[in-house]
Amino acid sequence: MSQPADLILVNGDVLTVDADFSVAQAVAVRDGRIIAVGGNAEIEALAGPETRTIDLAGRTLLPGINDSHLHGAAWGLTRPPFALSVGYPAVRSIADIAETVRRATETTPEGEWITGLGWDLGYLDEVLADQSRRPHHRDLDAVSPDHPVALTDFSAHMLWVNAKALEIAGITRETVSPPGGVIEIGADGEPTGILKEAAQALVQGLIPIASVEQRKEAIRSAVAALHAEGITSYTEPGLGPGGTQILGGGLSTESLDAYVELARAGELGARVRVLLLPAAIGGSAEDLVAGLEGLGVPEDIDPDLLSVIGVKIFADGVPPNETAWMHEPYGSAGGYGSLCVHGATDALQEAELREMIRHAHAAGYQLGVHVTGDRGIDAVVDAFVAANEVHPRPDARHYLIHGDFVSAESLAKLAAHGYSVNMNPGIKWMTADMMDDILGKARSEYQWPVRSAVEAGVAVCSSSDAPITEPNWRQAVAAMMLRESKATGRVSGPDQCVDLESALRAYTVNPARQDFAESWKGTVEVGKVADLCVLGGDLRATDPHDYAAMPVDLTVLGGKVVYERTGA
Repeated sequence: MSQPADLILVNGDVLTVDADFSVAQAVAVRDGRIIAVGGNAEIEALAGPETRTIDLAGRTLLPGINDSHLHGAAWGLTRPPFALSVGYPAVRSIADIAETVRRATETTPEGEWITGLGWDLGYLDEVLADQSRRPHHRDLDAVSPDHPVALTDFSAHMLWVNAKALEIAGITRETVSPPGGVIEIGADGEPTGILKEAAQALVQGLIPIASVEQRKEAIRSAVAALHAEGITSYTEPGLGPGGTQILGGGLSTESLDAYVELARAGELGARVRVLLLPAAIGGSAEDLVAGLEGLGVPEDIDPDLLSVIGVKIFADGVPPNETAWMHEPYGSAGGYGSLCVHGATDALQEAELREMIRHAHAAGYQLGVHVTGDRGIDAVVDAFVAANEVHPRPDARHYLIHGDFVSAESLAKLAAHGYSVNMNPGIKWMTADMMDDILGKARSEYQWPVRSAVEAGVAVCSSSDAPITEPNWRQAVAAMMLRESKATGRVSGPDQCVDLESALRAYTVNPARQDFAESWKGTVEVGKVADLCVLGGDLRATDPHDYAAMPVDLTVLGGKVVYERTGA
């Protein structure tokens, strides 16, 4: 017998997620790689005196989960102790949020900022009872008159601040909304304390940013939590000068520095792929070119753990804020949204977007473009195609980030060029009921057309977008299969449901392809890295409604056990 295995796992339901979606019983690992996949007897024959054997006892084994759009540094920084948690179900009302802020004032020195993340209009009791009710700076003023307060909503596209924060930022009734942003004004002509898209930067730029050491602590905490979810790889979608004022500065160049220091010290416990963010929301092609200068990862860093593979661009906003660029108007306000790049008109903004995409494509980067509205998506896809006609690249693997309302025509273009889309079933689960009023039932049900994309031949990736949603990929897999809403359980778009195989590919092999890494990770096959996830039950025998509660029992990264559930 050749050198024995370091680790074998037997008696399981091994979903390899290979090209045939083969199922096996057991896996053998040596030197961080998978050396055999098959039946119990052949795998047990590879054991030696030092081999660790794990009896799966019918549990499901999968490739290590790859969350293909997860803000790891920001997720860490927006969790306690760095920021308040003001999302549902931790809070259920504006009054709850106010009380959470009031308690924070008791332990925060006077004058220092209080920040938080997660509030959602669709889950606030006062808003549900009265559709005209909205959060206002007065709600926060009553409990925090002396501390500036800035609370980011769940989407990270809207900020709720108090009067003290407005005062420090110099925002008054005369302040003009910046390009790509909205300062919400009330019936009295005064700012309400709600800032959307690029307007958030007016306040966020004043909040002291975390140090590199604090960011390293936040990333370590985040990665440990991800291990408990079976996640071994993730894409950090946007780090650089354009992210200084987004999600508490979690997307800034300092966060990239923190990753580099962790990787260099051998302390980065995940495989992280980075999109650079050279230009902020509302930025220009000139900003993009300048921001890329000198931005990257040093050559001494192990590229299997940390590497830069692309550039992120913000093209438009998000549908809940009515800032996604749509072909048809929103049902309530009647506007169409817009692009959020530099330019005074739609035509100038679209031209600027094309130039930004052309520059990044010509420079050899993969492009991940945040775009949600159907008109915005069509503009981005056409810009991908146009850039490739000028600078042909046969395997650029550009993709839409979110791609909420991608049309059949744009899906066909994506498939023809090997481009893809990164969707968010967890956000669909959270917001489905709310979107009916904003977009109308037909458009709401179509949002995130996973099945249409799969049938068009597009390699769909799914992701949490943490901290926008929690990185419970089992919930997201169930959401892709069921299309049920969190609030009511109502099915939204049943014709877009997919099977378990398609949903699992969106969290394993398809993200590996997005990472240009499908040759060495993403499936349970001989020669691939031994990144594995073991669930506390039989996934195929479980009702999808129960997936979210199914625990992760074991996580393996490069052949080493990095998480083992107590009592599993």
